[in-house]
Amino acid sequence: MSRPLRIVLAEDSVLLREGLVRLLEEAGHSVVAAVDDALALVPAVLEHRPDVAVVDVRMPPTFTDDGLRAAVEARSVLGGLGVLVLSQYVEESYARDLLADGRGGVGYLLKDRIQDLEALEDALDRVASGGSVIDPEVVAQLFARRRTADPIESLTPRERAVLALMAEGRSNAGIARQLVVSAGAVEKHIRSVLMKLDLPPAEEDHRRVLAVLAWLDA
Repeated sequence: MSRPLRIVLAEDSVLLREGLVRLLEEAGHSVVAAVDDALALVPAVLEHRPDVAVVDVRMPPTFTDDGLRAAVEARSVLGGLGVLVLSQYVEESYARDLLADGRGGVGYLLKDRIQDLEALEDALDRVASGGSVIDPEVVAQLFARRRTADPIESLTPRERAVLALMAEGRSNAGIARQLVVSAGAVEKHIRSVLMKLDLPPAEEDHRRVLAVLAWLDA
């Protein structure tokens, strides 16, 4: 089990909200507030100051992207807040908007994925630790949509595979295990990706987020 977290949950479906509360608490976490309206998210975050906010994208009052907007606002008013957004849809702009400030501590997971407790636990742990997580299905579909003229085309197939796993939030060791290569090979590929995307030297986690943003914006 990952470390216990204090969580604020925002989900308008009663059944899913209660199911998530039960699932998270059985996993050892504490759901300090569960709200059913995007407008209630920021006040709940300010009151309880959780480690992570788990937020549905499409919520009242308009059922468009209210949850996403509230999550972005919550991060702006409570520095260090991790945000894991849940969606039924693969939408590029959702992932890009979450990553826009370059700070990490964000995740975008498809709702189908939360049936896998291990995947949910892993995403929560990474987000709470300041990493970024994008659902593997989102990564796969976004790669399929890439235009032939974008700068990502300069990457080799292996470098694209490494970048896709970076987008999912994998550590260097996790990438090495997934691709069955050495940690040194992964480091070499990442250095090449950052160089080809013209990302200057900076704190490593920040550069990784910027690399994913470059891919999303290409």
